[in-house]
Amino acid sequence: MRKIAGDSIHIWLLVFFTSVVLTACGGGGSSDSDSDNTPDVIVNAGPSSTVNEGTTVNLQGDALGTTDALTYAWSASPTLSITHDDTTTGVASFVAPTTSDTQTYQLTLQATDGNGNVGSDSLEVTVLPLNTAPNAIISYQPIDGFSNNIFPAGTEVTLNGDTSTDADTTDADNPIAAYQWQQLAGVDVLSGVSRDASNITFTTPIVDEDNTLTFELTVTDQEGATDIEELTITILSASNNVPTVDAGVDHQVFSGESILLSGTADTAIPSAKPLTYLWLTDSTLEPQINSANVLQTYAVAPMVTTSQVLTFTLEVNDANGNEVDDSISVTVKPFPRSLINDTGVARQASVNAVNSSHQGDYPAQDGQRGRDIIATNNMLTKAGRGEGGFDFTRLDDIGDEVDDVSQPWRCVRDNVTGLVWEIKTTNGDLHGRRHTYSWYSEENNGGYSGPLNPATPSCSLSDCNTQDFVEAVNAQGLCGFYDWKLPSHNELLSIVHFGKSTSPMLDTDYFPYADSGQTSNLWYWTSQTSVDGTNEEAQNAWAIDLSSGNDNFLNKSTAANVRLVRAGR
Repeated sequence: MRKIAGDSIHIWLLVFFTSVVLTACGGGGSSDSDSDNTPDVIVNAGPSSTVNEGTTVNLQGDALGTTDALTYAWSASPTLSITHDDTTTGVASFVAPTTSDTQTYQLTLQATDGNGNVGSDSLEVTVLPLNTAPNAIISYQPIDGFSNNIFPAGTEVTLNGDTSTDADTTDADNPIAAYQWQQLAGVDVLSGVSRDASNITFTTPIVDEDNTLTFELTVTDQEGATDIEELTITILSASNNVPTVDAGVDHQVFSGESILLSGTADTAIPSAKPLTYLWLTDSTLEPQINSANVLQTYAVAPMVTTSQVLTFTLEVNDANGNEVDDSISVTVKPFPRSLINDTGVARQASVNAVNSSHQGDYPAQDGQRGRDIIATNNMLTKAGRGEGGFDFTRLDDIGDEVDDVSQPWRCVRDNVTGLVWEIKTTNGDLHGRRHTYSWYSEENNGGYSGPLNPATPSCSLSDCNTQDFVEAVNAQGLCGFYDWKLPSHNELLSIVHFGKSTSPMLDTDYFPYADSGQTSNLWYWTSQTSVDGTNEEAQNAWAIDLSSGNDNFLNKSTAANVRLVRAGR
């Protein structure tokens, strides 16, 4: 007889097997009948048991068959994950699953001998739930500038309980079934506040003395266990509350531009008002601060030859004698050499108006950056003159500079771009201000040169088109130059003065005698053709309306103005 694992199982099988043999050999029954009632494979799955969830349960079954070699297989209902590495023995194990209720599992051991005979036996394992108590946790967002558990008065505070945990939860998404908040000490702040939510929000009281508030959170897990956590916080008295202050954000500017000083400050303590403000700087460059006693103002960036970092500090005082400050760093860089003009816009917009004054609530506007504001701040060096950031010089008939504004001139040099521009006249000569032309070019025309001489344009030439006008001006040698051309789109756009509220949008001190355009568009041709997608030939060319600053493409037969240009960088 094979030895059966386990003393009790060995004794039981010995008794059982002996009984079977005695019954089969005697007892008054026929041998055939007795043989038919004896199983070929006798299996013992082992005793039933009761265990706690998470316990490793060892199974040690055995069997006796018609051959010594047997194969074992364990199964369970409901299903369990059974570890059974060696199927030549009945030794196996499993881990009792986590459960919220008592759960009974039936385990069956099936044995098969070498002749294919099969036998089985079952046992029951009852799994009892074990509940680990949850862990109540109270958390909150600390206030900048204050130590842990210290809060200013009149401030909204949220205490969070939703980070509480349960190590053996039956619901990973909702480990906590219930929350219950209580206030144990201090001025009542939970009146009207729901106390059975995961979080509570309240406003800290404003009182004459420092006040201590104590809160208690009770959490209940999905299996009914509870845990309690307490939190005590200190609320500063009204006189100890300093104002809040924010000096703004660090930023960069060029010399002569506006440094935005846009601070915020407040206090929840009525007796601490009004607040007073003062902008300070410790820079030896001594930047000019405009209206240093207001929250939102500006300073003029000083002239520098290398990048410099300036510190600006907003100092705030309340009526209780508390003082607080905050600082920003501003990097001032040398203004780079401009290769294009600024827009001419120096005014600044608010939500419903355009203003001449600084608008701190609306930063990063065109009127706060670039050559125009530097000129407004009287810090822009020019080779000539001009409105805002524009820098023009008048040229006479032979291209010499004209310093005396009372003397006549024929051309204008833009000292920023290097371009030289034609000046119109009031008479009907070649440069008459009312002459108009169709767009025509035998080269670089996009597949269509344009009409040679349509009926609408009018000028002093026999053919009023742009190519003939360019050729006539070059033959004349305006201002001693013979390389005049139609301006490109960007070249013509460079002299548009978007800061003007009336037409024409030019610095008329240097570009006089242009029609006002107040009753109609004031279109000027550029050299660039436009393909509008209707066919392969470019029937249109780009033009800029100097009454509005808008651009558009016009049919090349359109009668439009021309202002010629030459050279440039």
